[in-house]
Amino acid sequence: MQIQPLILAAGKGTRMRSAKPKVLQLLAGKPLLQHVLESCDRLDTSLKPLVVIGFGAEQIKQAVGDGPTYVFQEQQLGTGHAVQSASDHIPDDVPVVVLYGDVPLISSDTIRKVAGLAGAEKLALLTLEMSDPTGYGRILRNSNGGVAAIVEHKDATEEQKQINEINTGVLSLNGKLLKHLVDGLSAYNAQGEYYLTDIVEAAIEQGIEVLATQPEDSLEVLGVNDRIQLAELEGLLRQRATRQLMLDGATLVRPESIEIQGTLEIGTDVVIGPNVIFQGNVKLGDNVVIDANSILIDTEIAADARVRPFSHLEGASVGKGAVIGPYARLREGSKIGVQARVGNFVETKNIQMGAGSKANHLTYLGDTTIGEGVNVGAGTITCNYDGKNKHRTEIGDDAFIGSNSALVAPVSIGKGATVAAGSVVTKDVADNELCVVRPDRHSVSRWKRPDQKQD
Repeated sequence: MQIQPLILAAGKGTRMRSAKPKVLQLLAGKPLLQHVLESCDRLDTSLKPLVVIGFGAEQIKQAVGDGPTYVFQEQQLGTGHAVQSASDHIPDDVPVVVLYGDVPLISSDTIRKVAGLAGAEKLALLTLEMSDPTGYGRILRNSNGGVAAIVEHKDATEEQKQINEINTGVLSLNGKLLKHLVDGLSAYNAQGEYYLTDIVEAAIEQGIEVLATQPEDSLEVLGVNDRIQLAELEGLLRQRATRQLMLDGATLVRPESIEIQGTLEIGTDVVIGPNVIFQGNVKLGDNVVIDANSILIDTEIAADARVRPFSHLEGASVGKGAVIGPYARLREGSKIGVQARVGNFVETKNIQMGAGSKANHLTYLGDTTIGEGVNVGAGTITCNYDGKNKHRTEIGDDAFIGSNSALVAPVSIGKGATVAAGSVVTKDVADNELCVVRPDRHSVSRWKRPDQKQD
């Protein structure tokens, strides 16, 4: 089914008290508008979303990219005026679904449902029953129970404010009919704005049937007007995500403290400690344990592995049964092998570490290939950057790198080789060779320390 999404995103969002547009405020690690666009991406339609922008237009384009078609609304004179601004881009014979950049969790299923209800001849509204409808437009019904009109909260009488069925703002109508109805809007109201909701009354007067449906989940239509509502929505999302994790079999030590800003895929019997943050796309295999205060970004952890407390992994993969941390940092391109160990205060970037290898303490490994069964001693550094270019270090199977060694890339350490502690290695080391690079020792007998100067 062809559907034309039309997303209104031109407002400043004054109550956010921010220099950036409201639709760029982050929810679960992504701009509010991005959530809406992702739902549109899941529609079976070839039509690009239309996004009406105004305040911070260039910021929005930069943040969201060139996926949608942008329409600039120079003056923000209400939702009806926003739709008028997009009229030249709206196709005639396709249902248009009006969405909002600050209502981020609308699902693709709900968009399809509203568009299908509208079809070619009807006006479909998405409504919701709320216990506290303060601030929302109310749905007025006629004597037959049909939709008669929508009245904005600020224009509603006290009696109308007692109605609990609210307008979510989401509606659908054939493009030609929508353009016809918005062309007839006027701004005779308390705010001097063109209300899109006024097309409901006009549609009824012109004999267009108005239907209403509701979403499966009320979260889909919750809008964001200030940072308090943003935090509340973040909390609701967290509750939903952690609940699903537990239903999927994960043990969460303190569910309310876990942040999921992206997608998290888990195996069986996963254990997640308190204050853990997941961002981007993260995958955890069977029996994985993620201990407290760790951060995982775009990372995959294989079965039986453990990430110990206060570790930070980004763009990394960890093999079966490996142990990371505590206080480890795995940066982009770090690939840790089966049963390997990366310990406390070890930083890695763009490395491959073979099965059973270990770097347990105070080490930096960058642009390095490490074989199997390698021991990297405390304080070891791979010197991979010469000030202009990066170079690789190659360490063969079963090599032993003594503590406080510096491997100056490009350099190769052979299989079974040993680098003595404190060595600065600038040339390749052959297989099974012992490399000792140390200055001669000089001792001064009867050395007298300097006296402290007296004031």
